[in-house]
Amino acid sequence: MGELVAKKTGPRTWWKHGTVYQIYPASYKDSNGDGIGDIPGIISKLDYLQDLGIDIIWISPMYDSPQIDMGYDISNYEDIYRPYGTVADAERLIEECHKRSMKLVFDLVINHTSDQHAWFKESRSSKDNPKRDWYIWRPAKYALDGTRQPPNNWRAHFDGSAWEWDEGSQEYYLHLFCPEQPDLNWENSTTRQAIYDSSMKFWLDKGIDGFRVDTVNMYSKGTALPDAVVHDPEAPYQFDASLFCNGPRMHEFLSEMHTQVLSKYDCMTVGELPHTPRTADVIRYVSATSKELDMVFQFDLVDLGQGADYKFETRPYDLVDIKRILDRFQHLIVGTDAWSTVFMENHDQSRSVSRYTDDSPATRGACAKMLAVLSATLTGTLYLYQGQEIGMVNVSEDWTAKDYKDVEALNYLAHVRAKEKAANGGKTVPDEDSPAVKEALRGIQAVGRDNARIPMLWDDSPHGGFSSGAENPAAVAEPWMRAHDDYVTLNVKQQLADPDSVLHFWRKMLKLRKSEEWMDTFVYGSFEMEDVESDKERICFTKSSDGNGKGEEQKMVFVALNFTGKELGYEVPERVKGKKTSLLVGSLGVEEGVVDGRLRAWEGRIYEVL
Repeated sequence: MGELVAKKTGPRTWWKHGTVYQIYPASYKDSNGDGIGDIPGIISKLDYLQDLGIDIIWISPMYDSPQIDMGYDISNYEDIYRPYGTVADAERLIEECHKRSMKLVFDLVINHTSDQHAWFKESRSSKDNPKRDWYIWRPAKYALDGTRQPPNNWRAHFDGSAWEWDEGSQEYYLHLFCPEQPDLNWENSTTRQAIYDSSMKFWLDKGIDGFRVDTVNMYSKGTALPDAVVHDPEAPYQFDASLFCNGPRMHEFLSEMHTQVLSKYDCMTVGELPHTPRTADVIRYVSATSKELDMVFQFDLVDLGQGADYKFETRPYDLVDIKRILDRFQHLIVGTDAWSTVFMENHDQSRSVSRYTDDSPATRGACAKMLAVLSATLTGTLYLYQGQEIGMVNVSEDWTAKDYKDVEALNYLAHVRAKEKAANGGKTVPDEDSPAVKEALRGIQAVGRDNARIPMLWDDSPHGGFSSGAENPAAVAEPWMRAHDDYVTLNVKQQLADPDSVLHFWRKMLKLRKSEEWMDTFVYGSFEMEDVESDKERICFTKSSDGNGKGEEQKMVFVALNFTGKELGYEVPERVKGKKTSLLVGSLGVEEGVVDGRLRAWEGRIYEVL
């Protein structure tokens, strides 16, 4: 039995109990028929999001960009990527969200810029340029035979060296991601001020309500930049996140950002916090006393099954692994002044129905509803990703390398091909004949980022109704990326017409979660899980309110979830035995087939404990 989680979550705050919905702009809605999603398309769906029960919209990067990494390579923080729209369109989006009493959050990408940003163009122009020190430059090392080598052996996130040689200025620059994404030098105070002014104040002054902060723990890398420990003797470059995450000045930088910028606005921040396993280290970022960030994303749950060195080299896991993570996350802020997040999907992850349940057409609806029960009853700010509300699933297994767009996946395929070629004496093996490539594609289909980045499915017209608005409907372009094959039966229009759909169930759960009666229990309540270590088929737990600190009567619910395709029994916890219960929510309906003590396949239930 898990330990009872009694927490003091502080006063109600809009960014704590508000539901956040993430939009990937390229893939949400194309309003002009060019095959690429855009800001007017997002605006056209705001009423849909309001009806769903969304309070806060988070939009992945829309800034001007060469799109090497889908907008996470920014060439101008103060402009919009033209296929998405203009600054005027963004201003209208802010206005339209606020008209509907919804908040709008932008992505903040300030560990690096594009190599096409004006700052970097100046920095690389010469060693004595005033902006040279705005990025991280180092001289080459040389082997005994005179071969030029990078300053250290770090491997970038997307494979290859984390250093790129600049022929013009005869030095290397650091890039933790793509070579086209040079890392900014946060050690330079002038650089930091420029970042605050251009990427943050510019948009906060226009009225946005906060930021999701990309790679928030990578700004401080120290200045020594030592070699990584060699984990793979066959690889020339080694990946070691401890050398560039949570560095010596990280908290100093975030405290300065809060003092100089964030504290001046009524805004929220949520940071992307990878490679930070120790709870005490996480709390330092999100403690209200520290005044750094409001909350962070941790990735233990969504990283389950990914390979230790290369994520696509997947590994098995079971429900106990999931339960341990959920139990730990719900304990995270106990006895602190910190806050947490609840999420199962985002633009970098595959679909939760495919990852944790059964995504076959016959069962995926039930699975999506059961996961909705789980998500909507956990403590923390709830985040949904576009398409999650209709139970979108991973792409089909027949996708080939030509169908994928993500630079991470394509670089991994290149790595696999190169390794296989070397093992075959320099002979290239065609993909269709390569066991290594076929295995790589299985991993990409399972955990690849493109699963989340395919076009949103609006109706049963071609490509799921993603594109519209062209003067000549026959001239509508193909979407920038292949749509899901099941768009005829898996789409918003079909689910709007079906009162038993996943979409309607999510509406119900979000309304219940934020109701005056249940908000203190679901959003802010205490958590106690049953059989964390032994039960590999069910997740059962209670949630309890503390009366919001007002002396009101405590409320309790018991949640039971069946993570199998068969009927199962369950035991109520000792703290519930002897008390009356009333079925509050049944993911498969409450009229027929509901037997206390039994769960149907992939069913989730919430009982009020009276």
